[in-house]
Amino acid sequence: MPEGHQSVEQQAISREFTFPGDSESIVAARESVMDFLKEHGLCEGQEIDIFVALQEALANAALHGCQNDRAKTIRCWVEIDPSAFTIVIQDPGPGFDVAATTTADPSVNTTEHGRGICLMRSLMDDVSYRRGGSEVRLRKLRDFLRASS
Repeated sequence: MPEGHQSVEQQAISREFTFPGDSESIVAARESVMDFLKEHGLCEGQEIDIFVALQEALANAALHGCQNDRAKTIRCWVEIDPSAFTIVIQDPGPGFDVAATTTADPSVNTTEHGRGICLMRSLMDDVSYRRGGSEVRLRKLRDFLRASS
């Protein structure tokens, strides 16, 4: 294993980001977070899963939590530790009924919204909500086999 890769495995690295709460800011926000992840050991095999889940979480925060208002702020924390990449996205909105998005059959979507939540859950190893749904935690376990090849 390369020397630089070993140091990423041995310590936790974290960073906080803040973004305007409008849809026009989503691409730049996503790219800032993805650049940070790539700088700290994200492998190509996991990049697309995190990219899509992050895009969805940021879009939800901007459109639902911030009501597409640039004056509101989306906060994002990224932590990279030896076992996983964790991204927490928080918006100032009222949240939503998380229980309404949980179904025994994840392929069934009985709500007008919620397909993105199913998508995030299918791409990430763990998706959880806090603060009444106004904070989402995305966790993707590290794949050292792909990263070292």
